[in-house]
Amino acid sequence: MKARIKWVEERTFVGESGSGHKLVLGTAFGPDGKTPGPSPMELVLLGTGGCSAYDVVHILEKGREAVEDCVVELDADRAEADPRVFTRIHMHFVVKGRALSPDKVRRAINLSIEKYCSASAMVAKTAEITHDFEVIDTTAK
Repeated sequence: MKARIKWVEERTFVGESGSGHKLVLGTAFGPDGKTPGPSPMELVLLGTGGCSAYDVVHILEKGREAVEDCVVELDADRAEADPRVFTRIHMHFVVKGRALSPDKVRRAINLSIEKYCSASAMVAKTAEITHDFEVIDTTAK
């Protein structure tokens, strides 16, 4: 896997993935606190949630569950001193579908966080990762 980061100005950078996708990233800078895009640590948090959400949907679909939506809400704390690594991440999953089995949703989340999600495995070296979930049944709609 490859990537490239190019400094644009002030605290603004453009990242380009090996697959050609680009995004602006940066941190607040100057008196107006301009934020040109997500910070690198926000991207790490987004990547962790995205990795796990992908796994959960994939596992549920593979198990023939009628999953229609999956949202992961993340709440994280960082260390006070440099390097300001994540020390705690809580992931709240909201999974919607027709007659989803809560046990299968729980299993999919556990498999993602404990076995398949590479981002969670890396972040877990410094952060306590907790999670919970809710299942919303869309059958009656």
